[in-house]
Amino acid sequence: MSSVTSSEVPADKPLNELLSRSLVDIYVGQDNTRWTLHEKLLCHHSPFFRARFYNKNNHPDSVSSKTFGLPDSDDLPFELLVGWLYSKALRYPEQEKDIGPMLDLYFLAQQFSMQKLSEDVVETVRAFYHNNNSYPGLRRVQYVYANTSSDNEMREMMVSSIARFLTLGDSIPAHWENALKKNGQLSVDIIRSIQQWHLEGRSVPDARDMSVDRGRESRGGSMQMSKVGFSAIEEGSSMDEHIKKEEDEEEAARGGLNGHASS
Repeated sequence: MSSVTSSEVPADKPLNELLSRSLVDIYVGQDNTRWTLHEKLLCHHSPFFRARFYNKNNHPDSVSSKTFGLPDSDDLPFELLVGWLYSKALRYPEQEKDIGPMLDLYFLAQQFSMQKLSEDVVETVRAFYHNNNSYPGLRRVQYVYANTSSDNEMREMMVSSIARFLTLGDSIPAHWENALKKNGQLSVDIIRSIQQWHLEGRSVPDARDMSVDRGRESRGGSMQMSKVGFSAIEEGSSMDEHIKKEEDEEEAARGGLNGHASS
């Protein structure tokens, strides 16, 4: 997806200077929900729409009509985009299920090269997980990977969060182990994220040194797997319940959004 560098972002202007008389109509979703926006405001924040509406090389009809269709987008993410345009603020997610529309908003921001909006969404999602002392679920990470490429801020933030989650955990949740086996790029990215921490050598166990614990403990004269042993996988109903809860919440979120459109 396209993005812009900070050097390409125009200097910010007061809202009153961007509320011109010229308007554009954006049609969203299968129901063609119409959003009438101030052209100058939209184009100020989006190089994509500047090229669309201000490019004299465009087809005359497409320029004069001042319309654009987003048939594959949902209403709620675009509503969040409009709210940000006019207020420079994002609706803080109250629950984890609210992260879905935020991610779709992020993908729209990337599509329309709205760098500042992209940064604000990443910061909002990061703050939500930090403030709630939680981490992105597997489905969230997979969704981001499916809709972004490498060198992406949202992907990097989520991967770094999961790297911390897995590093500090006593075991690897079964669903994460299966995902890492199937997605080699995700596994590599997690390792790269850990490398960027630049951990001191003395804080990392050395399996070559017989004087240090290598994740096993001796019981009754034989080496047994400890709770945090090599390849330990989290077991028990608590993780199954956690996964089921995560799936139920995301399913409920999709169902709720289908009332507007799909999440």
